[in-house]
Amino acid sequence: MALTTNKSILDWIDEKAELVKPDKIIWIDGSKEQIEALRAEACETGEMIKLNQELLPDCYLHRTKPNDVARVEDRTFICTRKEEDAGPTNHWCDPQEMYKRLYDIARDSYKGRTMYVIPYSMGPIGSPLAKAGIEITDSIYVVLNMCIMTRVGKAVMDVLGDSNDWVRGFHAKCDVDKEKRYICQFPEDNTIISVNSAYGGNVLLGKKCFALRIASYQGWKEGWMAEHMLIVGIENPQGEVKYIAAAFPSACGKTNLAMLIPPKYLRDKGYKVWTVGDDIAWMRIGEDGRLYAINPENGFFGVAPGTNEKSNFNALASTKKGAIFTNVCHKLDDNTVWWEGLNKDLPTDAIDWKGERWDPSKFNKADKSTCAAHPNSRFTAPAENCPCLSSEFNSTTGVPISAIVFGGRRAKCAPLVYQSRDWENGVFIGSTMASETTAAAAGAVGVVRRDPMAMLPFCGYNMSYYFRHWLEMGKRLGDKAPKIFNVNWFRTDDEGNFIWPGFGDNMRVLNWIIDRCEGKADAVETAIGYVPKAEDIDLTDLDLDIDTLRSILKIDKATWEKEAAEIEEHYKKFGDKLPEELRAQLDKLEANIAKL
Repeated sequence: MALTTNKSILDWIDEKAELVKPDKIIWIDGSKEQIEALRAEACETGEMIKLNQELLPDCYLHRTKPNDVARVEDRTFICTRKEEDAGPTNHWCDPQEMYKRLYDIARDSYKGRTMYVIPYSMGPIGSPLAKAGIEITDSIYVVLNMCIMTRVGKAVMDVLGDSNDWVRGFHAKCDVDKEKRYICQFPEDNTIISVNSAYGGNVLLGKKCFALRIASYQGWKEGWMAEHMLIVGIENPQGEVKYIAAAFPSACGKTNLAMLIPPKYLRDKGYKVWTVGDDIAWMRIGEDGRLYAINPENGFFGVAPGTNEKSNFNALASTKKGAIFTNVCHKLDDNTVWWEGLNKDLPTDAIDWKGERWDPSKFNKADKSTCAAHPNSRFTAPAENCPCLSSEFNSTTGVPISAIVFGGRRAKCAPLVYQSRDWENGVFIGSTMASETTAAAAGAVGVVRRDPMAMLPFCGYNMSYYFRHWLEMGKRLGDKAPKIFNVNWFRTDDEGNFIWPGFGDNMRVLNWIIDRCEGKADAVETAIGYVPKAEDIDLTDLDLDIDTLRSILKIDKATWEKEAAEIEEHYKKFGDKLPEELRAQLDKLEANIAKL
């Protein structure tokens, strides 16, 4: 039975049902009874495996096809009417041409299958910062994941009423044929279509597809921001909490920072860290003129390998109940899960992520093909499980952002931390964000990859317009704009060893950032921005002397001359659409470096 009388929704569902011909249609209300029934059905068909309910209550394992294990950027399209509106960093196709292609692929593909209709809210239901979506799917795996990752049910439809402001999400597994796989966003139509995939990042359409690609376009048109950012609250010993939003490319410790545990010295003093979000922030200007953020998601879709009690205690704790594990190793002896980096105890009686018997004697850490879990294996876990979840997680107004932090993995270039001169300079820093490839990434090590604001694969429109939108948001915020910083936990010595300890000790840098926002810490003006005085970073109980700290706060002339030249190349791809303000910022940086 339909959970709404909204004509725009019912007409759209009828149209899609006519296209794909399901045997039946089921509306998802998110109730425990319905979820239990779907879990049981998925276990019956082999789509999911029920795990040890004493050790991992309400937890399940799922395997995708080996050809369907990650997001596929080369098959991801932004379909705007004009190609220039998609911009030089997105794959583009004419909307009418792509609709025809996708509908031809999906036609009759639900025959013998059930159409599930998922009404969901990105953000707390009823929040003025939230948005509604409907996802149609023929996958129980998608339904159960969406019930973790978003807020699902009739209440979403009640708030939406008869409005047409909802995002249309249409997913069809089809044959999971990688040659016919497409993940397409139609920003002008509030529409997402995904065919021939069953992997989370391509089919949980509330995630990157809606929460970033469609929402970034909506934010541009409506005057708010959808960003690939964690949101974290830092509580001082006086009980005051300040919030930071931070953007990092992959492999830079984003989830670790979102769920950071302060070092013992700071914990003993009374410092605490609260997680609002680990991946996405939607930000609007509040009634008081400040920038407020919500996490539009309701769960965590995290990478399993490398997650353990030491690297991220809180993330691991989040997976202990009500979680779905995808493409990890299945331990048969106790019916639990395992992945590389969870612990050093290689399972001896186990099935690998492909569903085959795993032989630990053949395991070679350097050879990913010998791993029991896929390197991009995942857990989907309810946010409410997280031990450090913020009490503001469900706030309908969001949290006020004091600082925006950009980061990347740079061996010699960026200092440990620096502050932008102003908002415009901060947008320049974000637009030039980069990381160096590691051994974990395909291709050569140490290659610099630019990923502006960590949004390169996720911006739903021309990135030059996106930079302009950032600049305009700064003008609207005026003196109430968050301060903008850049961090780099990854400076190395001549032997390639990391100098800064990272992990929980990053709290020491966050404290300096908060102090700067409150005018409590000094800084030195340099060619690139404001760098801390070494004595203002608290090194208590840390095996790091002040001279070593000074070495990772230094700005090297030759390194930055090379950096400026690479930024020049990076900016060329945006042509004459690049905002003049950013061109002027680069000119200023080059002039400053010349004076060093």
